Amino acid sequence: MCSMSLREHALSLFRSAVGTVRPAPMLKSAVKLQGDGCPQLLVKGRAFPVKRDLYLVGFGKAVLGMAAAAEEILGEHLVRGIINVPLGIQNSLQRAGMQEMLLKPHSKIQVIEGAKNNLPDREALKGAVAIRELAEGLTADDLLLVLISGGGSALLPAPIPPILLEEKEKLTKTLASRGAAIQELNIVRKTLSLLKGGGLARFAYPAQVVSLILSDVIGDPLDIIASGPTAASSHSIQDCLQILTKYNLLQSLPESVETVLSHSPTEPAAPEDYSHVCNVIIGSNTLALDEAKREAEGLGYATLILSAAICGEVGRVAALYCQLVRLGCLGFAGLGEGPQGDEARGNLLQLAAELDIPGLNLAKFLQAMRGLGPERPVCILAGGETTVRLRGAGKGGRNQELALRVGLGLHRAQAAEGRSLTRCDVVFLSGGTDGQDGPTEAAGAFCSPELVREALRDGLDVEAFLSNNDSYTFFSQFQGGRHLLVTGLTGTNVMDIQVILIRAMERS
Repeated sequence: MCSMSLREHALSLFRSAVGTVRPAPMLKSAVKLQGDGCPQLLVKGRAFPVKRDLYLVGFGKAVLGMAAAAEEILGEHLVRGIINVPLGIQNSLQRAGMQEMLLKPHSKIQVIEGAKNNLPDREALKGAVAIRELAEGLTADDLLLVLISGGGSALLPAPIPPILLEEKEKLTKTLASRGAAIQELNIVRKTLSLLKGGGLARFAYPAQVVSLILSDVIGDPLDIIASGPTAASSHSIQDCLQILTKYNLLQSLPESVETVLSHSPTEPAAPEDYSHVCNVIIGSNTLALDEAKREAEGLGYATLILSAAICGEVGRVAALYCQLVRLGCLGFAGLGEGPQGDEARGNLLQLAAELDIPGLNLAKFLQAMRGLGPERPVCILAGGETTVRLRGAGKGGRNQELALRVGLGLHRAQAAEGRSLTRCDVVFLSGGTDGQDGPTEAAGAFCSPELVREALRDGLDVEAFLSNNDSYTFFSQFQGGRHLLVTGLTGTNVMDIQVILIRAMERS
């Protein structure tokens, strides 16, 4: 197995992970329609009678494929639908030959594309208004099927008047640039939104609302995914104010935002207000990681899923991954139980304690490393979503920056420790399952200590690229950007996937 094949294997594992969370198969396994005279919608075994009309709305990066599958299942029972999907996704799927994720000609479902670069815009607002109007017109005998996936927050922008869309967008971008996590962003978004934080469900009352959700948030919290348009919010106005205070924004808010916050209810709506709603998670990145593990084992790798909930500042997560790789390489060199191995384990445990990642399978990893010989390559898989604090004006995304930071960290470790680490081939891949990493056409990037070494030989200042948050420009310097992971929009979204492949080099 050569270094090139490591890269090909990493790409294959990423593609298999994304392929298994395609929206149509997941929706078809969760939803059935049975009976003709008095039809029932079955959602994971729970029955919902279709008394009169059945409507559909949706918003998110995976919703087009979900809607295509839903229309096939619902047939003539579907009266009308409206979905908000990312700009360009229909053309992207058409070019990729993914016809099964596109609606049929003369569909009853209206498609509105918007949210360029995953930011709310006028087209997304137009779709949100249409979805609200449809929901408001429903009766107690109607059933509303709501399709939700990651990216739904940007695709359902309806700020509470007098807040303007541009004001809300600017506030959200400022929060993100200061390192706010997706959970924090969504708490602020839903506090300032008509449709988020359960707003869509309230507009649809008294109709029965059934939401099918593809999760892109760690822990699958219903009121955080796409900012929870059909879920009772567990957050109050105080939670929003605390976040704005944390990021030093409370004193610089637009007057319109101050007006809305001053009139917001101090307590979230009571859970009984949502008795007409059923929310069902139909997919998450756990499924994606399980499929990648199965394929990696088939390729001969000793494979471990580290966590499906990787989170934290990108630099700290990169340091964690570097210590994992370092320990694996020391193990291959027979030095895992010596002073260097003890130091790597100590660093690893300290970083893990600082990051406090849910479900981190560190004990199992350490045990597995002790039992491995150099004859079998290692695959470490993880999923989740890191955060980047923007300090520069460069171009990139969290996956590209994570990959570059891991490559730089491994290069430094090799320079410090010499042969024990240079006897290993290592490839690191981080990619967004939606096919988009930041405002770029890349989904992520591949990196290795060799790439960083090549860059330094060519006179490139890797630290300067990172300081300017310019990882995309860095990776674009090499062989037409071959180290960038470019997939096109995938039609699904279950957070990010990381693949670490380590093999011992053959000794000459």
